[in-house]
Amino acid sequence: MENYVASVGKGYSPAPEENVMKSIFSQYERVVIESLITSFGLDFMVGDQHGGDVDTIHNVRQIGSDPEMKYKNSANEAAYDNRGEYDTLQYHSGNSFYKAKVNEAKEKFNTSGEWTADGYVEGNKVAYNATLSSEHRAELDHVVSAKKIHDDRGRVLADLDGTELANNEDNLVFTNRSLNNNMRDKSMEEYIAWCEEHPDQVNYNGNRGEPLPESVKEKLRSEYKRAHAQYEAKLARAYYTSPKFAKDLSKAAVKRGAQMGIKQALGFVFAEIWFAVKEEFHELDVHFGLDMDLGNFFKAIGNGVKRGFENAKSKYKELFERFLSGTVAGALSSVTTTICNIFFTTAKNVVKIIRMSYASLVQAAKVLFLNPDRYSFGDQMCAAAKILATGASVVVGTLVTEAISKTPIGAIPVVGGIASTFCGTLVTGIMSCTLLYFFDNNKTVRAIVEFLNKIPSVDKTIGELKAVEEEVDRYSAQLMMIDIEAFKREVAEWKKVSVMIENSASEYELNQNLRSAMKAMNIEIPWESTHDSFDSFMKDKNAVLRFG
Repeated sequence: MENYVASVGKGYSPAPEENVMKSIFSQYERVVIESLITSFGLDFMVGDQHGGDVDTIHNVRQIGSDPEMKYKNSANEAAYDNRGEYDTLQYHSGNSFYKAKVNEAKEKFNTSGEWTADGYVEGNKVAYNATLSSEHRAELDHVVSAKKIHDDRGRVLADLDGTELANNEDNLVFTNRSLNNNMRDKSMEEYIAWCEEHPDQVNYNGNRGEPLPESVKEKLRSEYKRAHAQYEAKLARAYYTSPKFAKDLSKAAVKRGAQMGIKQALGFVFAEIWFAVKEEFHELDVHFGLDMDLGNFFKAIGNGVKRGFENAKSKYKELFERFLSGTVAGALSSVTTTICNIFFTTAKNVVKIIRMSYASLVQAAKVLFLNPDRYSFGDQMCAAAKILATGASVVVGTLVTEAISKTPIGAIPVVGGIASTFCGTLVTGIMSCTLLYFFDNNKTVRAIVEFLNKIPSVDKTIGELKAVEEEVDRYSAQLMMIDIEAFKREVAEWKKVSVMIENSASEYELNQNLRSAMKAMNIEIPWESTHDSFDSFMKDKNAVLRFG
């Protein structure tokens, strides 16, 4: 039995004498079975993960707040667990760059009386001097807090030193002691929100209880936005260009590709087995009852399984193509999912949709760009549209499965999983067959296909050139069989005859020259075998002039 996907690629329409609804539902059954096996039944082999297969900076930061998120690489988890406790001394006076910045500011004030502009409070000046009041006494603040940097899972994932990231020109700002102590380890937004919730405890200039001005809020936000963007850029550059990330990405792509390839190949084999067993049952006259011969029943199953394997083996090219396309689709979906998770977290169903979409896109791209079956342009577009329509049907079926699983029916143990899978598969099958039937039988679609088929295409031109090439090869082969020397002798003889005819001075001489030429070339004169002369031959009513 021919595989359904190959059949619909060539176009399906029921026979005129066949019941249309019966024909359509027979195709529904085939698609439902294949979809159940490949898209749903074998999904356990892939095991899509919440957040994809590779750790990203965005995703590891969701651990703790997102109950489904976890590390994909246990080594990354171990590195975070072993980061050590936050040591404020290590991030402040214990850091050489931090001390150098402080000493530089002290030196300016002590030697020349030069003040430093307050990085957060416009118009305020600060300096390092113990005698100054708190609104003018300078302190060096980490814009992105040192504790946040130390405990940042993204920073540990990028394998960067926390003290170096916290203490650099991009992340250090001089401000007054009152504001710095008031903020403590809060982020800018956390501090602004805290000020609004605790107005009596606000102290940004030594005057406790004064509201935080909008100008200070704006400056806090702008400085944080600048420093945070530079901090994130350093993490992204370090991690996403690292050998560690490249290794994890490659391993995940290869693993997912192999899983998808095997899944597609097994789905093809199991579908062949199913339909072979079904054929065996149709041929088996089974009467269910006490006298039923179970031996014949199980024998039919065995024969069907065996014949299904044989069918799959005989279609080894298609089997390999299924594996190859599945491998490519799996690898591409893994890479795409990882890229998506750099910016946002993909849920399991989103990962599955990406994976199934790529399975269709790879097959469609194969038809569009390689055109292995040498379709005309219109048929090529139609075949690609069918593949994409089938892929879209699987995506819709996946969404239906997800939706049903969240209803009270889906929450029922055992039954819920079966019900959601069945509903999704049924929707996929009905949508697939309906769209395929539409593409093959709709008059407008067929008219468009026929119009596109008339457009000259590269493949059509190549096909015509190949036909010409084959004809030239055939003619060349015939020429190769000619005896060149004999051909030259014949040409020379005919040339002599031609010259003799041209030089004949009268009809009598022409007649004599032609006679002699025919005798020299062993050409039999038609009338000489039966008559004395041409005149007597022409007077004989029964005579027949033959040339051969």
